Amino acid sequence: MGPDADVKPVTKRRKRTEPKEHWEEIFEDRTFADLGLRNSVLKGLDEAGFKHPTKIQSELIPMVISGKDVLGQSRTGTGKTAAFGLPLYHLATRDLPFQSIILAPTRELAIQIASELEELGRFTPIRVSAVYGGTNIGSQAQALEQGPEIIVATPGRLMDMKNRGHIHFDNVRFAVLDEVDRMLDIGFREDIKKILGAIKCEHQTVFVSATISEEIEKLSRTHMKDPEKLVTTGGSLTVNLVDQHYISVQPWDKKKLLLHVLTHEEPDLTVIFCRMKRTVDDVARYLSRKGVDAHAIHGDMYQGKRNSVMNRLREGELGVLVASDLAARGLDVDDISHVINYDLPEDPEIYIHRVGRTARAGRQGVAWSLVTPEQGGLLTQIEMLANCHIPEKTYDDFEPGEAPSDIRDEQRAQDKRAEKLKSISRFKSQDSAPSVDPEKADPSKFPGGLVPTKMPPKKMGGRVKTARSMKQAVSEELRNADEKK
Repeated sequence: MGPDADVKPVTKRRKRTEPKEHWEEIFEDRTFADLGLRNSVLKGLDEAGFKHPTKIQSELIPMVISGKDVLGQSRTGTGKTAAFGLPLYHLATRDLPFQSIILAPTRELAIQIASELEELGRFTPIRVSAVYGGTNIGSQAQALEQGPEIIVATPGRLMDMKNRGHIHFDNVRFAVLDEVDRMLDIGFREDIKKILGAIKCEHQTVFVSATISEEIEKLSRTHMKDPEKLVTTGGSLTVNLVDQHYISVQPWDKKKLLLHVLTHEEPDLTVIFCRMKRTVDDVARYLSRKGVDAHAIHGDMYQGKRNSVMNRLREGELGVLVASDLAARGLDVDDISHVINYDLPEDPEIYIHRVGRTARAGRQGVAWSLVTPEQGGLLTQIEMLANCHIPEKTYDDFEPGEAPSDIRDEQRAQDKRAEKLKSISRFKSQDSAPSVDPEKADPSKFPGGLVPTKMPPKKMGGRVKTARSMKQAVSEELRNADEKK
């Protein structure tokens, strides 16, 4: 590959600039040329507006070029795609089909990775093809017939293509897992094991993610050969450029408060994350009725519709996107100014990926979370994982609504049950037990004429003999009799 190689057309490219605010937190002083990349790769970087590598890029690229397996962890928005993608171009052999396999957990992320790699490698002859579900398999099969050197795929569709004979693993020299924490989660684990196990030739493996737990690291190492571990997260997993706050809210006030925030803060480009797909649709419809140009995206939508929404988002035609967590792994848009967690995720690691959709490549960003009273412990877990304090944000002009009637009725029922439990005591204390006055008692009514003056030293405590307890008592008596013999 040389600088005079064939140039691939790119439908839409955006010249990137590196912001100077907090520059030192993300970027290195040296240039991409200092990393030893070949001229055709450097030309693509220059055309895309990249001048200085990020910390993860400056450390991971030389490791891969040297032939090592690498397990890399870096905060979201720090350029991991270029970190593993640029060495693939630098080390690629022209016209060797399927030599690099990149696996991603979602269709959106696979599309995003392929698009970014095409942009970076446009001055090289190396071809990239995306393989993912939810779209016509015939067109993807035709693209594979051309023998692209780099394949970006979701695991399910890649296995399908291999079983159909459209792709083989005979030439694989590089296997990359992006978002490895999700790729080695329970849902993907068997697929990944089959894919990596089917690669019989000598190859390098590169696994990257923003969060890597001890369990995931242990699993990763079983698929790697003496990997180098690279961590460039610094003190906090969430970039310091993200202004994070939580907003206390009752569950029935969440949509009303969300609308209040959007209309009073006037963010530029906002992504709202919800936990469930039906909540995504419900919130998007509510905002649309209130005059907010909001669009939904989740896994139950047709792939064509999802692609259309994502394209409009990247082109700056959307103001508010309401998304499920599938988008948290595939949104790489520089201009997202705000992330709002409408639902706080149960898994703190998902919060890290959500918040990472803003403050990309050194830009400022804002992340707000709507937190209900019972979610205080979950918020603390998120703070511990992110290694940062998330302060509260209040809106004095917001007027909370009254709890719905069904919730009020349930609360009243709970209060009544609590009061009833307080008034009923199964075990009476000795002080409250009825006493016997010897002077007024009739001795003839007591055995032997002895009138008790206090409670007995031992009480039954409300216990009732059962057949099981009686059998145990008989067994104990027989055992005692045998011992005496």
